[in-house]
Amino acid sequence: MDKIQQEEKAEPAQPQRSSGEKKFTNSIGMEFVYIPPGSFMMGSPENEPDRDDDEKQHKVTLTKGFYMQTTEVTQGQWKAVMGNNPSRFKDCGDNCPVENVSWDDVQKFIEKLNLDSARLPAGERSRTYRLPTEAEWEYAARAGITTAYFWGDRADCSKANYGNGFSDECKGKNPGKTVKVASFSPNAFGLYDMHGNVWEWCQDWYGDYPSGSVTDPMGTDRGSDRVERGGGWSLNARDCRSAARYRNSPDVRDDDLGFRLVLPVGQQRLSESGFSGFKDWGGFVFSLSNLQGLCLSSM
Repeated sequence: MDKIQQEEKAEPAQPQRSSGEKKFTNSIGMEFVYIPPGSFMMGSPENEPDRDDDEKQHKVTLTKGFYMQTTEVTQGQWKAVMGNNPSRFKDCGDNCPVENVSWDDVQKFIEKLNLDSARLPAGERSRTYRLPTEAEWEYAARAGITTAYFWGDRADCSKANYGNGFSDECKGKNPGKTVKVASFSPNAFGLYDMHGNVWEWCQDWYGDYPSGSVTDPMGTDRGSDRVERGGGWSLNARDCRSAARYRNSPDVRDDDLGFRLVLPVGQQRLSESGFSGFKDWGGFVFSLSNLQGLCLSSM
């Protein structure tokens, strides 16, 4: 291990912390919460059980805050935009995650959602929804925590929907299919189902991690597979770890594969109905002065 890696592992940077929360909800009921900028150690330490070789730990700095959807995109939200429902588990209902969607399908959803946003009144235009980068996804999933899962290092069938399909770790405890979003407790950023339920597409091409520190990484320039994160209802706890990586061809669809969206700061519209006020996140402190670049006025 080189000297730079040793120094970074000794003092991993943490995201800014706060007791305040900024949220907004768009016209089809997609709720977003503000994720502040910060630095963190991406990947897993060498002593983390079940880690893979592609999880090389390295320091990542995100210089801009962003809004992330608090849940996975639901079947109802997909239908509101696309007019259809590709999900296998339609009987689960409109509040369950849409699944069986490819990365390419998701891009069509985003394109239509952004076009629909452009037709809104002037105060609500200029939104550009997109998938999170892999770094944004892991930063948000960890929410300042360095353990394998946001609740700690031990897998727990009561904390997330996983392990009843190809795996039987949670057989008899979890249903063996998707469940309604937000059925389990959120992490410290107020994000639900970052572990389990459905895998989530990220924007990046899959590739090796860099050997040193990086700022605002976007992934490799080209590739054959897109990144998936978070694990799903069918597979093992190891696949649900914050650092766990998976990849698939952009045209692949599966019944445990969905997504959530992000929105850059400044492209939201906060009103009295969309501003959630303040909430205690277990001692996390986000002061208003630290909400860098946050636009509280109508666009």
